[in-house]
Amino acid sequence: QVQLVASGGDLVQPGGSLTLSCTASGFRLSSFAVNWYHQAPGKEREFVAGIDISARIIKYRDSARGRFTVSRDNAKNTVYLLMNNLESDDTGVYYCKTVRGDYWGQGTQVTVSS
Repeated sequence: QVQLVASGGDLVQPGGSLTLSCTASGFRLSSFAVNWYHQAPGKEREFVAGIDISARIIKYRDSARGRFTVSRDNAKNTVYLLMNNLESDDTGVYYCKTVRGDYWGQGTQVTVSS
């Protein structure tokens, strides 16, 4: 089965950390650049971070730069998003998507609250 699954979302306190995973099944994620998107409640989905196939080109939105780290582990067929120093504005659903084609993860909920 061809599938892309985003996971790792949780309820965390402000200042806490989470690592989100984007794991592919049925295809080689190493052949795809991957983007992470964030959709805050009541807002449009926005680009968060992206990583190319070689993991040598990495991009972040301004609010993520310095706090978030995107990486990939080809052996695990997974792209990660490490989120540090989380803020309430980081709350929302996080999606991963391949840049080529239209493979989407289902999204995983992150809630930052004390």
